[in-house]
Amino acid sequence: MPFDLHTLIQTFGYPLVWSIVFAESGLLVGFLLPGDSLLFVAGFLCSLPKTGLDIQVMAFGCFVFAVLGDSVGYYTGKRFGRKLFDREDSKFFKKKHLVAAEAFFERQGKTALILARFMPFVRTFAPIVAGIAAMRYKTFMQYNVVGGFAWAIGLTLLGYFLGRSIPEDQIDRYLIPIILGIMFISLAPSIFHIIRAKQRNKG
Repeated sequence: MPFDLHTLIQTFGYPLVWSIVFAESGLLVGFLLPGDSLLFVAGFLCSLPKTGLDIQVMAFGCFVFAVLGDSVGYYTGKRFGRKLFDREDSKFFKKKHLVAAEAFFERQGKTALILARFMPFVRTFAPIVAGIAAMRYKTFMQYNVVGGFAWAIGLTLLGYFLGRSIPEDQIDRYLIPIILGIMFISLAPSIFHIIRAKQRNKG
């Protein structure tokens, strides 16, 4: 997948990255998408002159579409509310992810909107839960902007500066291991919460 992601971003550029960021932040199918590794690879490719991608344009666009995506998620939750919990599972919708996001939201409160950005699955459903909980939109947007900035700008710049620090002739050697590391780190919180939940259920 890392190589394919690398090739896709080089081929389709900004529109592909921004579309995926928006979908993962605001559409129910977003949990299937590679958000963290996508942002990192996008920033990494911006560090390579031959790609023609500008880091300022890329990072700002990712931030804007992350915020817009969460806003769509918020209004989805506000509009359809508890009906989503009655929806049958499908290939593109798993109720268990919505339930997990709701539990995380209840434990962490408003800061869940920031923390969830760095948790696959949860970040797709956290804004939906905020809408269901009828959080004031002004309050939601404050945390939405902070979380979107930290996630979209932070990971994109991380990829960019790491790319700048690696000699161009050694990029292929380091790119895949770094992306796999990013994927592992991004999945670690979700795995930890799943393990803790199972331990509590056994207890």
